[in-house]
Amino acid sequence: MTRLAERTMRISSSPTMKVTATVDRLRREGVEVIDFGAGEPDFPTPAHVNAAAHEAIDRNFTKYTPVGGIAELKRAICDRYRIDYGVEYAESEVIVSAGGKQALFNTALALFNAGDEVITHAPYWPTLTEQVKLAEATPVLVRAPSDDGFAIRSRAILDAVTARTRGIIINSPCNPTGALISEDDLAAIAQEAARRGIWVIVDLCYEKLIYDRTPHNLPAVLARHSRDLAVVCGSASKAYAMTGWRCGWTLGPAALVSASNAIQSHATSNVSSITQKAAVAALTGSQEPVKAMLDEYRTRRDSLHEWLSADSRLRCLKPAGAFYLFVDISDVLSVDGCRTSTDFAQALLDEARVAVTPGEAFDAPGFVRMSYATSMENLREGSRRMLEFVRAHAPQAHAAR
Repeated sequence: MTRLAERTMRISSSPTMKVTATVDRLRREGVEVIDFGAGEPDFPTPAHVNAAAHEAIDRNFTKYTPVGGIAELKRAICDRYRIDYGVEYAESEVIVSAGGKQALFNTALALFNAGDEVITHAPYWPTLTEQVKLAEATPVLVRAPSDDGFAIRSRAILDAVTARTRGIIINSPCNPTGALISEDDLAAIAQEAARRGIWVIVDLCYEKLIYDRTPHNLPAVLARHSRDLAVVCGSASKAYAMTGWRCGWTLGPAALVSASNAIQSHATSNVSSITQKAAVAALTGSQEPVKAMLDEYRTRRDSLHEWLSADSRLRCLKPAGAFYLFVDISDVLSVDGCRTSTDFAQALLDEARVAVTPGEAFDAPGFVRMSYATSMENLREGSRRMLEFVRAHAPQAHAAR
């Protein structure tokens, strides 16, 4: 039997990526699938961003760059956050990485040790806890209850703090729920964390996808209350439809950025030189494509929510951000073998050819995540198939509420 490193026994593969792989396999086999599992925009990368990449190739900008990114891109990131949030960062406080995922991973490896506890909120994006485990620390989960709109409350987070707490990770807008943390709640966390010497890491990969004019200046809150112990991780992936380009970044104290640079230098080195030039164009060019995508996501969100609400057993809130509906399907479980949301998702894929991500992936059994980063035609047809599937499998006695 092959013996692998102990760390591989502590983690599991990304369940969200498993859905993507399954859909890809079925489509290659010629099976038509409506994919509500995808965690990426269906829009093309903006034309001016693509043009910048073409220009980089034409100018043979295809060599190694500094590990932490070219100065032009670092300045663009700093300028974007100054314009959007009113916060000031120096180039020495920024590192460019292969997506927001690597930004978070670098941060985990740079900050956490064996025996440390790291608090985050559940339901959660599974990579957050797996990265904590890879850093040999222990994730501590604080439940954000559905009956409170999955709100991330400071009191619950701070009640989980112990003498071993090393960090607190906040994902807002949250994947999978779309919930936001309020500025007041983050301020309370940051103030207490600063007093206790605890790091606060904020995952802002969906920061451009907030539907209403809700106060959400999290970088400024951290800058006011705990700048020396605060890390902001962002990404070009969701805002600019650049998931495949792999470009994210970390903003934080220079010592943390230097440590992340050292880690990255022995892992991936620099982000693709061509991607970096494209990201400069995305950050410094017109932001109208971002607004256009957000407006379309809002229309899709509202339509999908309305269509699924035709069956009162499928309960979901309209998310404040990101592009997922997190649907409570508990009323239609324990039927015809669908005892869990994993069973439900598999049967829905097998019978109706609709892919969703089961709630178990996010520590939320009884839910499924449905991405509306797809066409209105697919949303209409996929929701129709899902409603028919539920009607076919759920006892009629449960139809009325």
